[in-house]
Amino acid sequence: MKKVFVKSYGCQMNVYDAERMADMLASEGYSETKAMEEADLVILNTCHIREKAAEKVYSELGRVRELKNEREAAGYETKVVVAGCVAQAEGKEILRRAPAVDVVVGPQNYHNLPSLLKKPRSERVVDTEFPVEDKFDHLPKPSKAAIRNRGVSAFLTIQEGCDKFCTFCVVPYTRGAEVSRPVAKILDEALRLADAGVRELTLIGQNVNAYHGEGPDGAVWSLGRLLHRLAEIPGIARLRYMTSHPRDMDDELIAAHRDLPAVMPYLHLPVQSGSDRILDAMNRRHTGDEYRRLIERIRKAQPNLALSSDFIVGFPGETDAEFEDTMRLVSDVGFASSFSFKYSPRPGTPAADIETQVSEAVKAERLARLQNLLEMQRQAFNHGTVGQTLDVLLEKPGRHPGQMAGKSPYLQPVQFESDRHAVGEIVTVRIIGAGSNSLFGEISEPGNQAAA
Repeated sequence: MKKVFVKSYGCQMNVYDAERMADMLASEGYSETKAMEEADLVILNTCHIREKAAEKVYSELGRVRELKNEREAAGYETKVVVAGCVAQAEGKEILRRAPAVDVVVGPQNYHNLPSLLKKPRSERVVDTEFPVEDKFDHLPKPSKAAIRNRGVSAFLTIQEGCDKFCTFCVVPYTRGAEVSRPVAKILDEALRLADAGVRELTLIGQNVNAYHGEGPDGAVWSLGRLLHRLAEIPGIARLRYMTSHPRDMDDELIAAHRDLPAVMPYLHLPVQSGSDRILDAMNRRHTGDEYRRLIERIRKAQPNLALSSDFIVGFPGETDAEFEDTMRLVSDVGFASSFSFKYSPRPGTPAADIETQVSEAVKAERLARLQNLLEMQRQAFNHGTVGQTLDVLLEKPGRHPGQMAGKSPYLQPVQFESDRHAVGEIVTVRIIGAGSNSLFGEISEPGNQAAA
């Protein structure tokens, strides 16, 4: 068989897309490899969210070009594909700057890869038009063996695109408008994953809680209603979702956190800033106090909630006082984990044209202060679990013989000694220690949810 190497950057959506590309190419005679140097096909599945994303891709393509030349000198053909959001944003510019690239394909078009790869080398192609058809209708179903090889936790895309148009974000331009998959197609995929041994589903979308898919009854279903239906699938013990927008946390979704044991008490809900003026400039359409009140409502429904968020420091025009508003919000709310970044302009977004940019030195100082506070909160949360008993989903053997590793309901890695439990089981573990990134425990009693 020919071999394909896929390098995926960025978000969970790209991880899911990379798996679906591999599934599709398996039917074309490709097997996956983790060694780029032996690949007949190299795919860079790119992300445009982080700073200098495009330049990082071009740098990687320089290394790929050298590899491609070496393989061709040895008599092997190598095709190179750039997929994902940088492909969507850069288009033909990638072909101009990177002669080694054969195909550029956007995130809504990768179902066309088999036909694009059959074109002769002289026809280097770009496929970034937003298609009329649904790409999911053209993707082959992964084999049970492929699903099992990926583990007991799986991503499942239910929604793509975003209509929020935050002024710092490229997603509406690279992923398009919000589109929700029909409930029936989501259930079909979820049932297939469960049948192959998946125990935990993470529903993903650029704005996942804006989900509004067509239900089997002809009505529009919300994410809350979809979670209720997925919780009924035998074998699926855990449900998660990300990434969410505060404006789309409706009563039905909040109630799902209260009423469904399968919905894990962990929520990633980006706030970005604590300053009302900055939030308005970002077009976030919520204030700091509205976010605080929303968190109070969710925690009232689910008192055990662990909260995660995203923060941007140094947004154009951000003053010292406005940054202090963010620090105050973090102190008020408390986060179990977080992602924080310095603002960096994205060409084509409104914020990139704002003249009052914050200096790199100021952004770096603010980010260091924010990350120090967030890390203190993360460590406090982790150490607060010591002495508690938590259900742990076993994902793999531990680093040492006789050890197992898994995840807590709060997405914390947990390790403990055991030689009698299997991957896929959920066991009750008493936490006896907390390291910088992992929890350590001992079996408390057998879990009441056996492996499927």
